[in-house]
Amino acid sequence: MKFIADMPIPQATVTHLKKEGYDIYHLQNKGLSKAKDSEILRIARSEGRILLTMDLGFGALLAADREQLPSVIIFRLEYNQPQNVNSLLKRYLKEVKEDLLAGAIVIFEESRVRVRRLPL
Repeated sequence: MKFIADMPIPQATVTHLKKEGYDIYHLQNKGLSKAKDSEILRIARSEGRILLTMDLGFGALLAADREQLPSVIIFRLEYNQPQNVNSLLKRYLKEVKEDLLAGAIVIFEESRVRVRRLPL
């Protein structure tokens, strides 16, 4: 799986996923820190990447687009520290892999994971 990390995602999470063998980059590292959400989705779709974000607005954009991809993982966490984000990815990423590859919005919370297949 390939990922793109939105601005609120910690750089430590990018480093963590790279160490786990995933292809990932952070928007900031590509000079895209001011990119609009619609542009971020277009890039993720064209590059076959799953977007990691904490921005709930991407769910609304995907619903309006009625597209099957890109998949998005949205973190809705009380504590956004890298160790919390990384722990959830380690615990649940393999569990939701098929959904992400098929096209889904996956919401990671401290106590649960929700999956909605695309298009909505």
